[in-house]
Amino acid sequence: MKRCAISLAVAACVAAPALADPPPWAPAHGRRAKHAEHEVYYDYARVVEVVPVRAAPRQQCYEVPVQERPNTTAGTVLGAVIGGALGNTVGKGDGRKAATVAGAVVGGVVGHEIAANQAPREGYRRECREVAGAPAGYEVTYEYEGARFRRRLDYDPGTRVRVRVGDDVVPAGRDDDD
Repeated sequence: MKRCAISLAVAACVAAPALADPPPWAPAHGRRAKHAEHEVYYDYARVVEVVPVRAAPRQQCYEVPVQERPNTTAGTVLGAVIGGALGNTVGKGDGRKAATVAGAVVGGVVGHEIAANQAPREGYRRECREVAGAPAGYEVTYEYEGARFRRRLDYDPGTRVRVRVGDDVVPAGRDDDD
């Protein structure tokens, strides 16, 4: 009798957990869904569209070396005035007029040459231009078993993308295993 009671107790202990789960036809109130293992597998989806997403454009500025040539106008005018004054002191009558004109012409040429032969001033000028932002990712639309999905990826997947199929169809990471 003792043996039968012990066998019955062991059988009850083993069967109790199996009987605690509701039958398949009864409402489980989320218990089966919560504890069931979801099948996850990997497949490939067809890429429909890839749109590069870029960061905002930005200003890129840099200093450009420039050489400013001296203004020769002031030297020409000053040379002509000095040459005309010196020419006016030479000669008398109509000769004085000719000497004044000749002195102004020669003085203008000399003044221009002196101004032009001065060393150019070197400096820098700031120039800026707008450059496109770096790629921030790709907006990818892909199709799997007739349904379309859209995700942002950090790489361009090409014509197909590896997806992880489970509760949702999401792109698999590059290093995910099957």
